[in-house]
Amino acid sequence: MKDYYKILGVKPSATQQEIKKAYRALAFKYHPDKNPESSLAEAAFKEIQEAYATLSVQQKREKYDDERWLSGMGSKTQYKEAITPQWLISICKQLNESLAVMDTHRMSQGALQAYILLILTDAHIGILQQHNDLSTNRIIINEILKATVKLEVSYLTDITHRLLILAKDDNDMMLAIYSYGEERAKENRNERLRPYIILLITLLLCLFMYLFGNWK
Repeated sequence: MKDYYKILGVKPSATQQEIKKAYRALAFKYHPDKNPESSLAEAAFKEIQEAYATLSVQQKREKYDDERWLSGMGSKTQYKEAITPQWLISICKQLNESLAVMDTHRMSQGALQAYILLILTDAHIGILQQHNDLSTNRIIINEILKATVKLEVSYLTDITHRLLILAKDDNDMMLAIYSYGEERAKENRNERLRPYIILLITLLLCLFMYLFGNWK
């Protein structure tokens, strides 16, 4: 994953003005008109434009910061919006939008777990319990469960524990969380057994071919 902050030479905490200033300086330095025969300058100019196109638009920058965080490349962006149930829903949905386009092989499992637990802090759960909106809590729980599909089972325990706290007194959601945990555990067991099953089948086939060959 490209580090757009590094390309522009600014910190992840840089203001829009600082990003714009850095872009202008680099664009002037590497502009094709100033380097007509330099393929390296041309490539650098394209990367600078690509980085600025993302970091100069707040919505694109927030999405990029999420992907950067999930890839283990940096710390989570500190949002300044007021924390409300609707804000928490939007953060959960943004997370799943980012995960939908990410290469799971590049994704840091620990970073994803940490991000989800950041959403499910005591303070955030307290806000949701204070509003006591069943439909809102269900949306958040379902979005979180959707996000954990790409998590390994070993990372699920703390998350499901936090979700059960949020689902308190909602028997249907508590059952759904328990069922999801059991299903993932079952899938994990089957995944571990699969190589042994394949090996056993292969050995049986070899034995069958050997006995059949001798019988003929």
